[in-house]
Amino acid sequence: MANENKKDFNAMLNDSKDMPKFQTITDEKTIEKYGGEKMYFAPPIDYDKVMRLVPFGKLITIGEIREYFAKQNGADFTEPITAGIFVSIAAWASFQRTEDKIPYWRTLKANGELNAKYPGGIEVQKDMLEGEGHTIIQKGRKNIRYYVKDYESKLFSL
Repeated sequence: MANENKKDFNAMLNDSKDMPKFQTITDEKTIEKYGGEKMYFAPPIDYDKVMRLVPFGKLITIGEIREYFAKQNGADFTEPITAGIFVSIAAWASFQRTEDKIPYWRTLKANGELNAKYPGGIEVQKDMLEGEGHTIIQKGRKNIRYYVKDYESKLFSL
């Protein structure tokens, strides 16, 4: 995202955008990739509600949140693009609040990857996670990415 300091992320978080809603997918590649044709769209505030549940020392991935929403709502999968955007909105909304903050740094991308789109980027998320006892590893030489080591053993169950 750009110009984060000029945006009201709490307003975005509370704008449901006519969600929740469902969409029937007809594209065969998408159906094959995600395992079904019934796609769910969760409103931004739902991501905030789930992310705040993750306790100290535990982690969750965006994919697991998506699976949880799909299961709770009788869908085959939750739309992945808005999920990533709404997780970032929840993080920035929390960052902009003076109280009622959420531990957004505990929500990881796929395979335990840190999220550069969070407030403060990788460095802040890395510091917060290390402060909770997690080990961060670097992968790659040119396209460097950061991951939580053995993140699977620290996952929070919804």
